[in-house]
Amino acid sequence: MNKKIFSLIALSFMFSATLANANEVQTLPAPNIKGGQPLMETLTNRKTIRDFSDQAIDNQTLSEILWSAWGISHGEKRTIPTSQNKQNLKVYITKADGTWLYNAQDNRLEQVSTQDLRALMAKQDFVKTAPITLIFTGTDAKNSPMHAGSAYQNVGLYCASQGLGNVVRGYLDREAVEKALKLPSEEKVIITQTIGWPKK
Repeated sequence: MNKKIFSLIALSFMFSATLANANEVQTLPAPNIKGGQPLMETLTNRKTIRDFSDQAIDNQTLSEILWSAWGISHGEKRTIPTSQNKQNLKVYITKADGTWLYNAQDNRLEQVSTQDLRALMAKQDFVKTAPITLIFTGTDAKNSPMHAGSAYQNVGLYCASQGLGNVVRGYLDREAVEKALKLPSEEKVIITQTIGWPKK
């Protein structure tokens, strides 16, 4: 009897640990919003790169990438314009330790899955090894794609300023990714953006 009770307790603990891991939160360092290249140089250096090294992206850089995409710049305003101030965009990030939702108000990542979705989106092999891929989703078929475009353009300019590479990608199985993210029926994947350090 004691063995059965012990087994049940052990299973309960393992189940609780799995749930806790799925709900993990990572607080990001504050983005450094000073400096960088002059705008005209950044525009000149902006380009698409598909050949990434396996060098990790540190949390400081990650914080600045996400702030560029969808951060809070002043008051309740975002770093991008939104039609009629409809802030109906979400930014997910998938990397080796799972998939996370960016919470701009608290500057943190909230884990939505322990699954690394890079392999699920890897109709192009470089996505499997690039450090991160952003997933832009929205609920407004008219305006959310426009907002996502503004967000990935900001990220592209940040990458150019910092020497990072990036590529905007629509080549993925959207339905599979939406299912993996457990999105409600009205929320759709719009586009993705893979980011990493260029190979030397």
